[in-house]
Order: sequence, then C-alpha cells, then structure tokens
Amino acid sequence: MSLARLKGGVVYDPANGVNGERRDIYFRDGRIVDNAENAPVDDDYDASGMVVMAGGIDLHSHIGGGKTNLSRLLLPEDHRANADAAAGSDGNYLRLPSCGVCTPGTLATGYRYAEMGYTAAFEPAMMPSNARHTHLEMGDTPIIDHGAYVMMGNDELLLQMLAARDDFERLRDYIGWTIHASKALGVKVVNPGGISAFKFNQRSLDVDEAHVHYGITPRDVLRTLSRALTELRVPHPLHVHASNLGVPGNIASTIATMDAADGLPIHLTHIQFHSYGTEGPRKFSSGARAIAEAVNARPNVSIDVGQIIFGQTVTASGDTMMQFKNAPLGNPRKWIVGDIECDAGCGIVPFRYREQSYVNALQWIIGLEIFLLVDDPWRVSMTTDHPNGGPFTSYPHLIRLLMDKTFRDEQLAKLQPEAQVASALPQLTREFSLYDIAIITRAGPARLLGLSDRGQLGAGAAADIAVYRDEPDRERMFTSPAFVFKDGQLVARDGTLVATPTGGIHFVAPEFDRGIEKTLRAYSDANLTGNFTHAAISDDEICACCRGGRLLPVACFNDA
Repeated sequence: MSLARLKGGVVYDPANGVNGERRDIYFRDGRIVDNAENAPVDDDYDASGMVVMAGGIDLHSHIGGGKTNLSRLLLPEDHRANADAAAGSDGNYLRLPSCGVCTPGTLATGYRYAEMGYTAAFEPAMMPSNARHTHLEMGDTPIIDHGAYVMMGNDELLLQMLAARDDFERLRDYIGWTIHASKALGVKVVNPGGISAFKFNQRSLDVDEAHVHYGITPRDVLRTLSRALTELRVPHPLHVHASNLGVPGNIASTIATMDAADGLPIHLTHIQFHSYGTEGPRKFSSGARAIAEAVNARPNVSIDVGQIIFGQTVTASGDTMMQFKNAPLGNPRKWIVGDIECDAGCGIVPFRYREQSYVNALQWIIGLEIFLLVDDPWRVSMTTDHPNGGPFTSYPHLIRLLMDKTFRDEQLAKLQPEAQVASALPQLTREFSLYDIAIITRAGPARLLGLSDRGQLGAGAAADIAVYRDEPDRERMFTSPAFVFKDGQLVARDGTLVATPTGGIHFVAPEFDRGIEKTLRAYSDANLTGNFTHAAISDDEICACCRGGRLLPVACFNDA
C-alpha cells in the first residue's frame, strides 16, 4: 500500500489533454492515483524538468510464434556477433544465447523494450494452430505486456464458407470462436485470400480478382471480417496486410482495400510497403501523398507505417506469395517458405537495406513522407514492422528523424542521388512535437487496441511510466530513460534494468453462438492433425503456463 511520487516532471499525456504541464504523478499498488487525500509519500523520485510519458506501446511487432523462431534460427551469425549486446553496462544480468539485433530472443526482447521506455508490444500474426506456442513464447518475454492478433482470411474453412455463400451469422460465429479459442486481441488478415491462392499456383490476387479455386475476392474477405469484428464488438479494427505488398503501382489496391471496409473501422499495417507508384525511368516512385490523402479523407482508416531502417534484418511474413518472390533477394542467400495446417503460410527471407540502393532509399523516404503527410496523429502508429523494416530498437532514431528536420535532411543527403531527387521530403517542414510522439507511440496505439487503462497517466490507469531527460538529441533522449516503471515497479534506470517482473496478456472475449463448434469439429476431424478437444486455450492454461502473466481481458464495446 506504499505511495510513490514522481516529482516535478513535465507531463505529456494526450489521452487526458495534458501537453507539457509540470505536475507530480502519484501511484500505489500498480495504479496511478490523484492523492487528493494528501497521504504521506513513501517513495520519492525526482523528475524535475524531465519529460514524463506513459509507457510505450508497440501495436505491431513480431515477437512470438513459429515464424519468429524460424527467423532466429535462420541467422545464428547475428546472435554470435551480438553475444554481449544484452549485457547491461555494469554486466548485472546474464549473457544470453539468443540476443541478435534482427530478432533477439525472448529475454533480450523484453529487456530492450523496457530499457527504452516501452511497456507493451503486440504480436500481429498468430496462427490459430500455433496460438499456444505464441502465447507461451510471449509469456517468456519479461516485463512487457503482450497480446496477439489471430490470422484469418486465408484459412480454408473460412474460404469454403464464403464460397458456399454460408450465412453471415455462421461466419461471424466462426470468427468469434477463433478469437476466443486463441485468446486473441484482434484479427489480422495477410494478403486476403492470396496465401490460399498461391497454393493453387495463382501468383497474384488483386482486391477484386477472383480466387482461382474458391471464386471469392479479397474484397469479399475484407468485408466479411470487418463486419464480423464490428458486430462482435472487438475494439481493434481489422488489421490488414493489404494485397500486392511491395509491388510498384500498389497504391490503387491499397486505397481499394480501405474502401472495402464500407466505412467500418479498418487498420492498414506497414503501409509504407503498400505505397508505391510507377512514375519515373525506374518505374518505381513514391505514392505517399496519394496514400496520405486517402487516409486523411477516410476517418474510419488507421495505419501504422512500417518504416524501414538501413542495415541487416530478416523479413518474416505470412505472405508466402510475396516471400517466395523475394527469396532471390535474400542477403545472406537463404530462405524458408512453408504452409501451416490449412491456416496460412510463413516466409522468412534475410535482407539488408542499403542507403545506396535506389529502391531502399525511396522506401525510407516514403515511410517518412507518410508520417509527415497524414494530418491526424491519432490514426498513425509508429512501427518498423519489426523485424521486417528494421529492429524495434531503432525507434529512438526514428523519433529523431520525425522531430528534427535538420537531422532528417542530413540523413537524406547520404542516400542514393536519384532517390533524393524523386523525393518530396525536403519540402516537408513538419517536425513532430513531444505531444505528437506521445500520441503515435502511446495514446494512439492504446486507443486503437481498446486498452483504456494503458497509454495514459490519468487516475486509475496502470502505472506504466517512462521518464526521459529533455535532451536536444532526441535519439539519445529516447534511448535511455531516467526511469521506467511497469505497474508501479521501477524496472529500468538510465537505460539499465533493475527488475524483471512478469507482464500481462491482453485479449478479448467476444460473444458468439457455440453451436458453430459442431461445424468446426467436423472440419477438424476431417482435415487437421490436432485434436479439436484441445484446440481452445483455457483461462487457467494461459495464466499458469510459462510465466504467462496476469490475465487482462479487454472490455468489449458497450455500444457498436
């Protein structure tokens, strides 16, 4: 019952309209309190002149599940080269066997997020058949809260039901059951219908193009899933990896994907990879302005950017169609592509983004243009699509690029010359404020995920707090916070860990007709290897196993 105080900090809390106000923050038993009763303070922390924000929230980061482990296994040299990267400056925790830069192991992942002021990260591509493993792996990731979006839209049963023109209510119940069984926070669709089409040797599938076997279109899949999530009152909109990732000219299909939701909430993820035009001699150009204008005109649309960062990484995606095409570009030259239990697929390709590559340079430019051209920061979340665009540890660098035009221009000047000329970036003078940064890294993601007690510092909120020294070099500032608290416990000081508590798991529990289980059992018995009896994850199971964390179910909407 001890009361702690952060004294004299400059608070940025957009969820409560607080923009740079000097005030004290009080917390007790893991929650922020207003201390109106003027109770005596037991633990005082001097934050005078420092910047105080809620803990960071990464709403799209590949940190758990089969593809993440495959990514780790594919680059053992990355872990060997960075064997000491997880050790604190004073060597106060163990050297880790899995601590690469591209896809660090579970322990290093939790440590590195916490050390830079992040207290939650969410896995965006959990296979239903792999849900247990995903949750156990995230449960082994210390400190940070976690959760996952279950992948649908390429599962054979859904496509069969759509092709048979099954009743929408049965489709909705199947989607609700899948969320329930996998303990998911939302639903993600990757290349709607396209992963399945690839199994039938169909090498592309545009938004209104028919699946060669099932005859349905990606638009059919998107409409069904977005309507179902709205009726199931799932807070997070349908999380969409759109058609034609990485294809020049894909801006048309990206905008068509936005409109396929028919005005219902929809979230387009790593949109930088879906914002390419065909202008210029290389037939590859920035479509950032067209995409930003489309987002600005559609209040039902939210995005995360998927900013690329130069250097070595590994791309990990359920989009087997695209990863098969990308395999010859692998650096180093190795890759994995596989199909998984009638759910979807998985493709792993190592990749190095290079400053002197025209395409890579323009990708970097396009991501920043989108950040700077979308008007409403509440509908833009900061991501690198870790590890696909770059590691999450590059967020402080990305923050500096957004906040400091001079630095941005200096970095632009290092890039391939033709890409510089093709860029509108020099004309974009916008610089993000600390308030803007608090929105795109904290308050905005929390709102999009329905996490009402996270991403904010009001009374009753979880005491997930990051305190930064206000330095002109914003990269340095956001790399090593002075204090980081998780549920009221001090976990890091000046970028060094001092405690490693267990984070919690967030999921939704939609209502659905359990009569759908008869259909699901029959399908499972006929087609799948697992026993349907054990398909659904119980509350007790996820709470108890492998430090799974406290259960933190997200309340569904009271109103549609």
